[in-house]
Amino acid sequence: MTAVKDSRRRAKEVEEPCVDRRGESEATSSVLSSCRDTQSSVLSEVWNALAEVPDPEIPMISVVDLGIIRRVEWDDTHLRVEVMPTFVACPALDIIRETIRERLAGFAPTVEVVTTFAEPWTTERITPEGRRKLRASGFAPPIPGEEMVLPVAPACPYCGSHHTALENPFGPTLCRAIYYCHDCRQPFEQFKTV
Repeated sequence: MTAVKDSRRRAKEVEEPCVDRRGESEATSSVLSSCRDTQSSVLSEVWNALAEVPDPEIPMISVVDLGIIRRVEWDDTHLRVEVMPTFVACPALDIIRETIRERLAGFAPTVEVVTTFAEPWTTERITPEGRRKLRASGFAPPIPGEEMVLPVAPACPYCGSHHTALENPFGPTLCRAIYYCHDCRQPFEQFKTV
């Protein structure tokens, strides 16, 4: 692949030199510069398009804000996106891959969306905007931090109270638990910290 972009660093890296259209192995500096500008522009457009792809289980948050896009690789003929599932048995993976493939169809003749376990997804990958969107839609974002020594009650996304209790560690999916707020008396879901 000509370019690689990691969702954590969002840095544009060139893995191999650009080759001009004549197929020469070494491009002139102006052609190389132009090629890198094109890569940067296309990768930026791809990431913007990915930011429009909603998580099928929680449509108010994108796959980018959820932090499940690990890497994007692009050249003129091939676009490859690596997706990290939140849990190994995530039931939405097939839908996510197909939605991404459909959304990115115009960026290259071949669009490949693969699941990767090269590194585990953790809740630290959720962006600040993703956490804000979760809270605004009635989900308690996961508690940040490396490890929790003692259980910490999540803040209620409706009233902000910490006077909450775990009702069920098993929510509608493996990555969520159900809590209850004793102050506003509302049940809510929380993303589990992993």
